[in-house]
Amino acid sequence: MRKYFAIWAAALLLLLTSCDPARVYEQNIDLPEGSWQIDNAPVFEFEIQDTTQVYDIYFNVRYNLQYDFYNLYMRHQLLAPDSTQISAKLHEVLLMDAKTGKPLGNGSSDIYDLQALALDNVKFSKQGKYSLKLTQYMRRDPLPHILAVGVRVAKASPKE
Repeated sequence: MRKYFAIWAAALLLLLTSCDPARVYEQNIDLPEGSWQIDNAPVFEFEIQDTTQVYDIYFNVRYNLQYDFYNLYMRHQLLAPDSTQISAKLHEVLLMDAKTGKPLGNGSSDIYDLQALALDNVKFSKQGKYSLKLTQYMRRDPLPHILAVGVRVAKASPKE
């Protein structure tokens, strides 16, 4: 039953995101056995052509409600096409409301997907292939019940 639900949810997500003109790049990586090991630091590579555009970068997290914490600490490293580091930062992503324990994001049953704004109004100075590396920074290794992580790069919407 879960398998059919997962297929249905993936198809619906694909349908909803395929019509998104702001999206420049989006990829999610399933983590082996639903656990994120510290030495498993996925690298996401995306192409930037328009250096006049301002971009927002989001982190995607798929998690199971059996996850033991309300938050997830992740570190990013963003590299330019010439491999110079543009930025690095530790992020706290809230997966559940700290007071109520209510899961954040979209989901049903016991699996939720959350998309969190990580870097806003990013200007890329060069055209080319950028890479963003994500590392989990929790005190548990491996970190169970984190099923997938990903990155979304989108054209920033004009600020009012």
